[in-house]
Amino acid sequence: MCGIVGIIGKRPVAPLLVDALKRLEYRGYDSAGVATLEEGRLDRRRAEGKLANLEAKLNEEPLAGHIGIGHTRWATHGVPNETNAHPHFSAKIAIVHNGIIENFAELRDELKGAGYAFASQTDTEVVAHLVSSLVAAGRTPTEAAHEAIGRLRGAFAIAMLFEDEDDLLIAARNGPPLAIGHGEGEMYIGSDAIALSPFTDSITYLEDGDWAVIRSSGAEIFDGNGQTVARQAQKSTTGAVVVDRGNYRHFMQKEIIEQPEVVAHTLAYYLDLANGAPKQIDSAIDFASISRLSISACGTAYYAGLIGKYWFERYARLPVDIDIASEFRYREMPLDKGDAALFISQSGETADTLASLRYCKGEGLTIGAVVNVRESTIAREADTIFPILAGPEIGVASTKAFTCQLASLASLTVHAAKARATLSDEAIAEMVHDLMELPRLMTEALKVEQEIVGLSRDLAHASDVLYLGRDTAFPLAMEGALKLKEISYIHAEGYAAGELKHGPIALIDEDLPVIVIAPFDAVYEKTVSNMQEVAARGGKIILITDVRGAAASSVDTLKTIVMPDVPNFIAPIIYALPIQLLAYHTAVFMGTDVDQPRNLAKSVTVE
Repeated sequence: MCGIVGIIGKRPVAPLLVDALKRLEYRGYDSAGVATLEEGRLDRRRAEGKLANLEAKLNEEPLAGHIGIGHTRWATHGVPNETNAHPHFSAKIAIVHNGIIENFAELRDELKGAGYAFASQTDTEVVAHLVSSLVAAGRTPTEAAHEAIGRLRGAFAIAMLFEDEDDLLIAARNGPPLAIGHGEGEMYIGSDAIALSPFTDSITYLEDGDWAVIRSSGAEIFDGNGQTVARQAQKSTTGAVVVDRGNYRHFMQKEIIEQPEVVAHTLAYYLDLANGAPKQIDSAIDFASISRLSISACGTAYYAGLIGKYWFERYARLPVDIDIASEFRYREMPLDKGDAALFISQSGETADTLASLRYCKGEGLTIGAVVNVRESTIAREADTIFPILAGPEIGVASTKAFTCQLASLASLTVHAAKARATLSDEAIAEMVHDLMELPRLMTEALKVEQEIVGLSRDLAHASDVLYLGRDTAFPLAMEGALKLKEISYIHAEGYAAGELKHGPIALIDEDLPVIVIAPFDAVYEKTVSNMQEVAARGGKIILITDVRGAAASSVDTLKTIVMPDVPNFIAPIIYALPIQLLAYHTAVFMGTDVDQPRNLAKSVTVE
């Protein structure tokens, strides 16, 4: 979602703010702006659309000042335009905000009654006027900020800049992440460590309910009651990340191609590749003692969890409940104290997933976080972290994070099977060997890209696409449909192939592409029967299978994409690659914004 930055520096900060915002572009946004304080006066520049538009304005009308705040906005309240872009001003205050103020309507009515005029449609402007009204009533900036924050309901991260206060930023967090960066005579605020990585690696993460008074000499952090609290500064592992797509056309393409390498890093963390065995890892979850595992996630991470369910139940004989986090958090699922739960999130900040984690923690479950960001809120609140080690993923549509999530879950399945003694040592060694082969097999699978380029040109003309699969290919079918929807805007649905006759078959005609994911496995013949039903009704079949599956197929297809023959255990990770490439190249032909598709955000930090 929206990105926040703030700097108290020793030099003009406007260019630094823009540079930091560029590092937050991956989160998704539709407008941007910066505000600075020069000689006691606030000034700002805002622009609809990409940061290039904001940079053009700053080139025409530069901003001076050694203190400032910046923002990339993903629209919630009000259309994406310059008027609704942040920062928002009210008298002597500038504010940027990420999240949703749930009681903004009643606060707006109150402030209108007090004579405040609203220029935007946003909930953020309410906060600016509320703080301004309290300053006008005689509160100091810090008193006004504390009192205003206490009146807000909802999820929010906020940074405030005050006129005539050239050494003061105020930050507050209740839900969406916010971090303070420490420099030498300089201080920083950022939505994540990536934004702050060029300036510092010393980071303090605010907890929910915290607010901070930040000056060039340091930060003082308070809880909701105004009591000083200690939050430990820590070294960020992010480093000065260079957000560079190299020679690739898009970040998404780069991230698809680098999957063999990053998956190898993931496997090396969990497996002793030299001895072909699970590696001893620090884990609070005792797979041998639990009777049930709960998994919760959103979007692509949820589909990774679905595949994990097949693995844990099949190989470790461990029953798994899995829910979309936005449903899990409200259905009051009965849980047994002493069992465990896994929460999967690339960012580690997904609001619904975090809320589900807190519910499970309150019920006495041991919590595992399958995350890409070790400093994230989900990671910090978990009992144990299972890092996916994908590295920064810039494309909004997840690719390498998905396969690294799968590699982590597959590795944890091996650990669970060993702990529960559900497989022999020989079978465990074979699974580890299969996983060790993944990078090589993924490299082989990526060689179909040129075939997919030609196929995507035809697929770009479709208005609807159906994906079918059985067993672990069923969650892949849903993930394939999601990828196509996300970046090409073509309507697509993923179904269990056996459900075809229970409704979706009504959609099939000669204009409907049907993408069938079918490795040659125990259910392959069943899937071929479903393909026959599609072919009998004129559907255009695109079959993704392996060498044996292609040889055994008796159905005419528009195109057959052949993957290498791979063990069933690791097939989902291999078959993720062609469905990613298919979505990517279709979107490229359609001319959409592949890395930052409309209406989407990388990190969903509000409900």
